[in-house]
This record gives sequence, C-alpha cells and structure tokens, in this order.
Amino acid sequence: MNGSAPESERAWSVGTAPGIFPFFSHGIALIRRPLAFLNSLPARGDMVRICLGPQRAWMVCHPKLVHEMLLDTRTFDKGGPQYDRLRILMGDGLVTSHHERHRRQRRLLQPCFRPAQVAAYTELMGEEAESLCRTWQAGQRIDVSAAMMALTTRLTSRFLLSDTLDESTAAQLRDCLSTIVRGLFVRTVVPVDAPFRVPTPANRRYRLAVDRLHAIVDATIAQRRRSAPRDDVLSTLLTAHDTDEASPVSEREVHDHLITLLLTGVETTALWLASAFSLLALHPEAERQLHREVDAVLAGRRPAPQELPRLVRTRCVLTETLRHSPPGWLFTRVTTRETEFAGCRLPRGATVLYSPYLLHHDPASFSEPERFLPERWLPGRAAQVPQGAMLPFAAGSRKCVGDALAMAEATVAVATIAGRWRLRHLPGPVTQSRPAATLGPRSLVMICEPRSRETAGAPTRADCLAPWTTVTPRVPDSRMAGDPGVDDA
Repeated sequence: MNGSAPESERAWSVGTAPGIFPFFSHGIALIRRPLAFLNSLPARGDMVRICLGPQRAWMVCHPKLVHEMLLDTRTFDKGGPQYDRLRILMGDGLVTSHHERHRRQRRLLQPCFRPAQVAAYTELMGEEAESLCRTWQAGQRIDVSAAMMALTTRLTSRFLLSDTLDESTAAQLRDCLSTIVRGLFVRTVVPVDAPFRVPTPANRRYRLAVDRLHAIVDATIAQRRRSAPRDDVLSTLLTAHDTDEASPVSEREVHDHLITLLLTGVETTALWLASAFSLLALHPEAERQLHREVDAVLAGRRPAPQELPRLVRTRCVLTETLRHSPPGWLFTRVTTRETEFAGCRLPRGATVLYSPYLLHHDPASFSEPERFLPERWLPGRAAQVPQGAMLPFAAGSRKCVGDALAMAEATVAVATIAGRWRLRHLPGPVTQSRPAATLGPRSLVMICEPRSRETAGAPTRADCLAPWTTVTPRVPDSRMAGDPGVDDA
C-alpha cells in the first residue's frame, strides 16, 4: 500500500470505491461488513472516495496522510456524520467541540490528567481490580466483557465523581452506556434520522438509555453542589464554574464534560481489557511471559506507581492489543475550508474518514499484521514503526487527553488480574468482535483458573507448542470478518 519511494517525492493516488446501492451506498457495506470493506480500500488508492448516502466522503488510507491531517486541526476539524450525531448525545464537550473552543476546554481539564494525578489514582485502580478478583471462583464461567465494563465504570465514575454514585446507580450507568454505544454506530453511518424515530424496541431502549444517562449526571451535579468539594473532575469543573470570572464554565458545559468523559472513558477501556485477555488466552507464550513479569515485579502485590515502568511486557501486551483490536476503529473529520490534500482538491465541508484499525493492519507498517506479537513494542523495536502508523489515541492537539490515565488503568488491571487468575476460552471457535461505535468483544465468556507464583512456571499443553502459535479455539481472520452486524441497531 505504501510503496518504497521517499514520501517527499511520492505521488499520492486517489481512487473510488465500487458502489453498493444507489442511496445508502457504502454505508451498507460499513454496517454489514465494516472490516472487510475497510481492508478493501487501500488497493484503490491512498485516498479513496466513498459515498455515505447522498454525501461523498474520502477515506484516508496512508498513515503519513492521516498524521498530516490530524496535526492540521484548523483545516480538518472534528465533524462529519459521526460527530454530528455525537453532539446530539454529548453536547459540546472536549471530544465533540470545534477547533476554536477545544483549546479552552482542554486547558480546563488537563490538570485532572497530569502525571501526579494519574499516580495518585493508581492505588484506587489496584483496589478496584483486586476487589473484582475476589468475586471470582476457580472453574467459574466469567462474563469478561461485563466484568471489565463494571470495573471501568466503577473506576471512571470514582475518578470523575469520587464515591457519589451508589452501587445501584453505578449499575444503571453501566447499562445505559452499553446500550448507547451499541446503538451509536448505525446512527453515524445512516444519513437520515427517520429510521431512528420509529418506535422499535431498539430505538426505545436507546432513547431511554440516553434520557437516563443525562438524568443521572444532572442528579449527581445537583447532589455535589450540596456537599463539600472533593478531589475529582466534577469538583474541578464546579470550581471553575463558580470562580473563573474571566472564562466562566456554564452549567451546561459541566454536564457535557461529564457525559463526554463517561462515554469515552468506560467502554473503550473495557473492550481493550477484554480483547487483551482474549488474545492472551490464544497466545500462551505471550501469556507466560506476562505472568513471569507480573510475578517477578509484584510478587502478589497491587502495582504501586513506581512499579508501572517495570511492567514492560504488560505494556507491550496492551499496546499490541490496541494495534490488533483498537476500540476506536473509525473516525471522521470535516474540512473548514477548500484545501489541496494528497493532490486532491477538497471542498469546504468535505467529510474525511480515517481508521486506526486499517492503519494498524497495514502490512507495509507491521509485518504479519494479523498476528498478535507483543514483542513488537519492546524497547528498541517500537521506534521502527512508521510515523502515523499507530494511532490508538489520535495525534496532535486533539490527541486523547486521558491516554496516560487509560494506559495506567489498563496496566494495573491486567497485572492485578493476571497475578491471581488465568482466563481460558470455552471450547469451540472464538466469536469475531462485532464493530459498533467501538470495536471489541461484548459477550466474551471465559473460565477462570487460579494461579500462583509457585506454579506459574509449570508447563501446560499449550505451553509446549511453538511460541506464538494459536491453540483451539479457532479464530476467524479479522481482516475479512463478514456480517458482524450492529447490536441494537
């Protein structure tokens, strides 16, 4: 896809994807066979024209072009069908705000994500992960997707809201977020609203979940105003609302920021963790290396902040999971002016898409892209990855504000759980992840087996296989995944 010519001399190619149906066009392919459709595009060009209903859009397939686009936020702003629908749900928060408002919003929230805050949060992460481990029993079938969703909901709500939510409300919040994310994807690729106004069971569930989520956030804000300030994101927002006369934060902004951080901080991390445990179970050598590191570094303890840099292979596993199965798999931008890009004249208001999944599976950037190889990210090897080829958290000024927090949270969760349990797939083939607004396993059931440092080195049948081989269950090729559907569409 990328060729070997120097990028400064490269002549970018622009192509067109073959049509599907006259009106919905490529939106049908994105809904029915999204990964297979994406993987078919690079053969058409570095930039590929597609149609989303009556609207023409461009898919950027080359990593250098994607990186260039993400750095130019004045020309390529958050927008397009995806963000138009997200704004209806999230308001004008950090993720959905336009370029001119984003800098102020990021400056407001950035102190909540400083390294010192992340380090202080580490103990809480370990407590919650350890608490989850205590609820499991040997031989039990665990709904790993639901367990990770519960864990990240609890962690995110405590980070944002301290202990304001009781267990019942936290459970409702988790159910609302799950329902909303499952219904979002089809709403971003279908260009008309009429199908979503029909009172089908799925549409009613989605609307009720949205209304309940907003009600929970409003009630939490009202409750906090009646109590003492705390060291969390909500208190930071309320303090700015009450004291910043130069740039006051409105009541609506407080609400929108909380909705945004809840939606972006819960399910994506939960899917990331579920994918990591699924891939580890399929790759025994990677799992064994992880267990050895966790046992050597932690010796049964919860990770402390100063120990996170020593969990090198744990981070390699998580980074490779983001490459192999990125939860955020498809994003859009919109041009703010007419511009020349990759030799193509784009009009003002043009929708431009990019896919981390597509970039992360580019064989020109990653050898054997379908294989799960955590050693790609060992010190000295990660530098070989081309610029723009690995973008799980985007890039430039719109890079995810919580990327360091998310990595710390995932590292603590995996290290804590892997120090106590080994998760095994059920017999039979592993179900392919179903892309919706996010990508990852939503109904992953595994069997938990206790492990101890004393027996961690004992070989198993899987360990006796050649390194990096895959044992049963069988997994289909994700590049050609077909008919994944969209839950609750």
